[in-house]
Amino acid sequence: MTERSSSGGSQTLERGLRLLRVLADHPGGLSVSELAAAMGTHRAGIYRLLGPLVDQRLVVRADDGRHTLGAGLIELASRVRPRLQEVAVAELRRLADELGATTALTVRDGEDAVVAAVVEPRNTDMHVAYRTGLRHRLDQAASGIAILAALEPRPGERDAIRVARERGWSQSTSELLPGATGIGAAIRPPGATAEASISAVWTDARDPADAAGPLVRSAAAIAAVLG
Repeated sequence: MTERSSSGGSQTLERGLRLLRVLADHPGGLSVSELAAAMGTHRAGIYRLLGPLVDQRLVVRADDGRHTLGAGLIELASRVRPRLQEVAVAELRRLADELGATTALTVRDGEDAVVAAVVEPRNTDMHVAYRTGLRHRLDQAASGIAILAALEPRPGERDAIRVARERGWSQSTSELLPGATGIGAAIRPPGATAEASISAVWTDARDPADAAGPLVRSAAAIAAVLG
């Protein structure tokens, strides 16, 4: 490799990393034109940078053309600092037994939410079961609503997101499973954007507010360890 080509590759890498940081500062996403303006370059250069980043799932392109950070970054981070899932699962296991409800860790992947871990209670005869890897819209279900509620308001967002932002936890009913009620709370590490949440779901009759306190405390405990 020549000195010139090496220098060019380093500059491309630097611009790609800068693009990721720009997106990190704009959790609502940016279009190609907005990225070009933010980075002071032309659209063609942004397209060249986005190609491999999207291929590696470090960046996700939504249907409206806006780009956000992708779940691939979480996967990379987990190799270097395998803390989120490790810490969350330990807390989810304790919480599941305390509430007698299924608990889950959900991460943001663009405009989707992806279930990263599920823990079922060990002290119940019947409970909700669903699989790791389940994907749904980010504005759907308590887990996704909790993540959006931790971000800046978006035009036209659901009332459930606004309510969750005001009270610190989200609630949904029959959105992924008929008859199931879920509550969620975002994981907010100090100085970082919320990209994950924990949730609890059940089908019996209970007041969601009674479970909200333990859930919020668990989310805060996870965030404190990650910070």
